[in-house]
Parts: sequence; C-alpha cells; structure tokens
Amino acid sequence: MKTDIIKNTLDQIPQPKPNAKLITALVKKGGKVTGYQLSDQSIVTKPQAVSMAKQGDIAGVGIAHRKNNEYLKAIPDNNESNNLGNLPSVTPKN
Repeated sequence: MKTDIIKNTLDQIPQPKPNAKLITALVKKGGKVTGYQLSDQSIVTKPQAVSMAKQGDIAGVGIAHRKNNEYLKAIPDNNESNNLGNLPSVTPKN
C-alpha cells in the first residue's frame, strides 16, 4: 500500500551542528512516545525535538510524518542498537 511506503520514509535529514545532542532515552505515556531525553540529560517534548532536529540541534535522526504529525526517526545505518525504538524509557521528574 502506498501509504505504508510514505510513512516509512524520511521527509528530511537535517545536517547536525558540531555540538548537536543525541537522543539517549524515550519519554512515554501510555506506551506512546511523548518526548525524548537528550545526551545533556534534558527532556524535550516530541514537537520540541522535531524543531530542534530541523535546526541541527539533534544528531542521528531524520524527520518523518504520519498523517499531519511530524516525528523523529533514526537514520538507517544497519545498527539496530541506536534505533529510537531500542532506547530505554525514562520518566520525567516533575
């Protein structure tokens, strides 16, 4: 089905800045990813992370979309361990 092809491709792969952060963990609520923990231990929401990635502030990810929602997806590199779905989950301290 054509929509499966579209939803599994990256819309863009931003060029990361030299000081770009990495995603180290996922923030989930009810099993759905709502945000990300970055390599500096900060936690950002999904929309914040998409915006940061577009500006080159997060490395190793591309921008994809499903319907009208943009999200981050690991850039395919034949290394399963750095896929976002394989990262640990964290609970924000608030």
